Amino acid sequence: MDLDYNGDSSFLDPELLQLNEVSCLAIKSNPYVAHKLFDQWLSLPETTLLVKSLFNKAKTGVPLNITGSVSSPKASSGNSVPPLSPRSSSSGSPRITKPRVGPSVLGSPLKVLSEPVKELIPQFYFQNGRPPPNELKERCLFRCNQFFYGHPDGLQLHEFKPLTKEICKLPSFFSAVLFKKIDIAGTGVVTRDAFVDYWINGSMLVKDAATLIFTLLKQPDLRYLTQEDFKPILRELLATHPGLEFLQGTPEFQERYAETVIYRIYYYMNRAGDSCLTLRELKRGNLIAAMQHADEEEDINKVLRYFSYEHFYVIYCKFWELDTDHDFLIDKENLIRYGNHALTYRIVDRIFSQVPRKFTSNVDGKMGYEDFVYFILSEEDKSSEPSLEYWFKCVDLDGNGVITRNEMQFFYEEQLHRMECMAQEPVLFEDILCQIVDMIGPKDEGYFTLRDLKGSKLSGSVFNILFNLNKFMAFETRDPFLIRQERENPTLTEWDRFAHREYIRLSMEEDADDASNGSADVWDESFEAPF
Repeated sequence: MDLDYNGDSSFLDPELLQLNEVSCLAIKSNPYVAHKLFDQWLSLPETTLLVKSLFNKAKTGVPLNITGSVSSPKASSGNSVPPLSPRSSSSGSPRITKPRVGPSVLGSPLKVLSEPVKELIPQFYFQNGRPPPNELKERCLFRCNQFFYGHPDGLQLHEFKPLTKEICKLPSFFSAVLFKKIDIAGTGVVTRDAFVDYWINGSMLVKDAATLIFTLLKQPDLRYLTQEDFKPILRELLATHPGLEFLQGTPEFQERYAETVIYRIYYYMNRAGDSCLTLRELKRGNLIAAMQHADEEEDINKVLRYFSYEHFYVIYCKFWELDTDHDFLIDKENLIRYGNHALTYRIVDRIFSQVPRKFTSNVDGKMGYEDFVYFILSEEDKSSEPSLEYWFKCVDLDGNGVITRNEMQFFYEEQLHRMECMAQEPVLFEDILCQIVDMIGPKDEGYFTLRDLKGSKLSGSVFNILFNLNKFMAFETRDPFLIRQERENPTLTEWDRFAHREYIRLSMEEDADDASNGSADVWDESFEAPF
């Protein structure tokens, strides 16, 4: 076995491994065998000399010419040499001399590697958003050329509205806001190049509707929308919408209408209650669809979400009726008269403790108009999630996130006393509690969570049972006619139905007052009895 190494690294006698022939299948099924073979090969003296020789050549810069394969003795000569005969432990067998095969499969670490190919990573971040596809860009440029044709000096504000609606796909009452965003210098005109630079090169073209509106309305240094951000588009709406033209002679009511719309938007959409409307909240709500509806519908009262003038009229008149001294503030005694004294003193105390919502009036013990808007929307539509959250905080006396039997009994005691004073048959709390459990079906009958209430369609009736006597009595003696109306118009909310009824009542009262004062020239036939 003592062989002199002559420096030829191209051949290595596999017999030096001193192992019986091992099949390829055995090596594949058991990698341990291959590892042992490699370890034994490394321990041979000839291997040490081979590695040293290759290392010296690599240091001096001599090219390494290593060819061949030693994957198996069979493959070393292309099947031209017969396999080794089995070796007996008792007697040796003559060796078969054959050319040595280079150890290329053993993979020398000194092998010269080729230069790695650099992979080009496409750009994935764009400061102003991903640029629009070429086809979309060319189509938009073609439309721009049509609008700016014949206006080499640019478009003025009154000429900009069609472009806002048809190219930007925004409501027409956004035209003034968009115009000012582009005309930063205040020149009074927007040129084609300025519009293309802002709308196409600024990647506004590929933004969704919610992101567009959010970007146009928000202040540059903020990441949310404030109530002030909505006032410019509402001023434009009041100035241009045909359904609101009659308000142009009364600026004070224009302002109140705009405030009411904003308060309603934040009541339903700003779920955090911090008056900071985020892009996520804007996308989750239905404000964009309501804006598009308001832009397309000439009768503003048909836009029930946020913009209905009739809804504003009901809210404002209700507030004015309670605000007896007209200082635009309401105290406890004023609010207790709401709904013909429908609410209990205990629930009014909880409202004025500012547990469900902190007042914005900044006057101790007084509720402002914005606070009243939140109250009336919560009171008249207890099926909405903001309303359920509002009243849940009121009834949850200790603020631990659950309503217990004792907390419900605390509020129902006053209801029971009022029923006795009105000579009505009282309903014991134990019976009421069983009824509430059946209505809500809580996960644990020992208490009620906000999630339990949101999962039931009768949750609003539970709060009426606890602190609104008039609605409690109406629930106990449900009118089949009203039930049929609800089934015929399932898209209308409780607030929509209430506002419609109240507007009719208020308008009839106003007509009656005008008639009694002699200001009505003729009797409106629409109010004559059908019989």
